[in-house]
Amino acid sequence: MSLPPSLTQHIARRPQRIVLLQHIAEQGSITRAAKAAGVSYKAAWDAIDELNNLASQPLVERSTGGRGGGGARLSSEGARVLGLYQRLQRLQAQFLQAADSGDDLDLLGRLMLRTSARNQLQGRVSGLRREGRYDRVSLALGGGLEIDALITPDSTERLELALGRMTVALLKAGWVRLLTDGETAEPGSNCLQARVEQVQVEDDGAAEVRLALGNGQTLCALVEAEWLNVRALEVGRTVRAQFHPSYVLIGIPA
Repeated sequence: MSLPPSLTQHIARRPQRIVLLQHIAEQGSITRAAKAAGVSYKAAWDAIDELNNLASQPLVERSTGGRGGGGARLSSEGARVLGLYQRLQRLQAQFLQAADSGDDLDLLGRLMLRTSARNQLQGRVSGLRREGRYDRVSLALGGGLEIDALITPDSTERLELALGRMTVALLKAGWVRLLTDGETAEPGSNCLQARVEQVQVEDDGAAEVRLALGNGQTLCALVEAEWLNVRALEVGRTVRAQFHPSYVLIGIPA
């Protein structure tokens, strides 16, 4: 019996969660398995719940009561999936030996990322600090450009974010607001200077504007027909792209 496509893709993207299965098999306890994996008890249960939801059959079976206060063990399907992952590890080791460099692997990881967000900007974590209920994550995009994202502490932990970690910032085109001369940016928002590369007008009169950033990366923004007509936006014009940090989603290479 083959694995569901969703679970197969998950194993490829999030191998650290599959490793939990091995610790559960060895420890017989979620608490001890979480400690061995270096994650919180809550993170371990979240991972198990997601794996069980993705699989056609539960991979982990829970038991309650008893001298030790209950525990957990792999189901027969869980043991089978763990065996598949261990074979995948051996194949991965062979692939790593064939790759020319780590840069090749990073490139493949970025190219294989699929998302509905129109904008994807590669960046490295350059700052990480708590602000109330959120973490503010600063990302260095290269060329002196930097943006911020606001995410929950749980997301910071789940993504294992730390200074220097390579990430991909995801941003929908509809969340980007363009500012021209005389318009003031909102305090606390990201604001990047850019040059208009292309203006593609849609049937309804609205337009998708392609922007070139100073570091060679690009952004896309959606503007309404009225805005476009009033400002007479042309290719080559310099504008500023504004978007709030809460609109920035963060992804990491698998």
